[in-house]
Amino acid sequence: MKDTQTPDALWAWPATRLAAAIKSGDLSAREVALAHIARVEATNPAINAIVDFQPEKTLAAADAVDARRARGAAVGALAGVPVTIKVNVDQTGYATTNGLKAQKDLIARSNNPVVESFLAADAVPLGRTNTPAFSYRWFTNNLLHGATHNPRKRGLTPGGSSGGAGAAVAAGLGAIGHGTDIAGSVRYPAYACGVHGLRPSVGRVAAWNASGPDRTIGGQIMAVSGPLARTVGDLRLAFQAMLRPDACDPWAVPAPFHGADLPKRAALCTHPDGSETAPELVAALHAAAERLREAGWQVDEVELPALASAVPLQLTLWMGDGYEALLASAEAEGDPGALAALRGQAEFVKGLGPDAIAKALTERMAIARDWGLFMARYPVVLLPPSAELPFADNLDLADEASYRRVWTAQMSMIGLPVTGLPALTLNTGLLEDGTPVGVQIVAPKFREDVALGCAEAIEARGPQVRVALP
Repeated sequence: MKDTQTPDALWAWPATRLAAAIKSGDLSAREVALAHIARVEATNPAINAIVDFQPEKTLAAADAVDARRARGAAVGALAGVPVTIKVNVDQTGYATTNGLKAQKDLIARSNNPVVESFLAADAVPLGRTNTPAFSYRWFTNNLLHGATHNPRKRGLTPGGSSGGAGAAVAAGLGAIGHGTDIAGSVRYPAYACGVHGLRPSVGRVAAWNASGPDRTIGGQIMAVSGPLARTVGDLRLAFQAMLRPDACDPWAVPAPFHGADLPKRAALCTHPDGSETAPELVAALHAAAERLREAGWQVDEVELPALASAVPLQLTLWMGDGYEALLASAEAEGDPGALAALRGQAEFVKGLGPDAIAKALTERMAIARDWGLFMARYPVVLLPPSAELPFADNLDLADEASYRRVWTAQMSMIGLPVTGLPALTLNTGLLEDGTPVGVQIVAPKFREDVALGCAEAIEARGPQVRVALP
């Protein structure tokens, strides 16, 4: 697909513009929904980002928003904005498949709090987006829904596990995509598809499922829900809508969105822990730093606290508890990607002692403390989203060396969640061949407002994200 801006197409409008037009009466939510439904019908067959599409429900939700406005009732911040929901969270009347044949008939009878938050803000659900089986990989395909393709450049991974959400947002299939992130599952699809994605602080967004064998997307493995969008303003709008506490989630923290002013001081690190960062990403980081300096920020190139040592801790918390059951489930499903993800860590898991999880929790606190102290001096950190440009699709299945290469390159994706800090991937443009590049922004705990403000300063002085068009 080529990238061309079509500002008159409603499906290319940002959420902020759509919501303002619907609130003012310049547009109806039904008009917007119809435009997006037509876009899905025309474009989704080529990329398979949305795998559960029920347009009659979308129109009913849009009509409800229009009816409330016609009565003179107040409408929410996302009034009429089409959003997509990842298939691993509950949405009433839809299957919570998580990319599994075994869950194709697991119909949710209640909404995940994230879905409730979107509905409370009067967003209009457009469809359910694809994920790899069990949401395990940075590549998105499974035996139930098939493969999702990158709308920026065929042959590149759309990322994962929220690859459907990233591809949908990039292609104009909804202004906002919902994703979940345990080891980069929001941030990496945003990077690979050339959009923006925010992984909030642990506890910031309530997330739990009533359905499924796991029954949670919860805090014990530090997975959180976050938004993907084509503008930072849309990330802000979506994230604020998601900040609704829920008593069912014991990890939820009702922290305010805005905090005290912090110094405009950022740390730049192009090769964290000595990683071999691609030259194109190093250049993107230096360009982003220069844009921040133009906006009045101080940017220092410094070494960061340890991040590579956080990777085994995250793997321990992710796979160290019940690994055999996870592997048995993957073997029953028969999905090659899920099996590769789990079998590739078999030796690591075998080496874990009986007290491994307790030790990992203790060491996690030390890493989180070190990063907290560092960020008291530097309220923003700029670092690569990955050590490599977006991978060729299914690179992790090519051979053992390729599998290890992928996991090595994803050090920051895996390690940062251990800190509990918010992290945002910001697209900063496309290479001549259409490959997206970008940077990753980290801010202090519960200070997503700082990360978003930094991202907006960079976005304002660089190329804007364009919709990927056939």
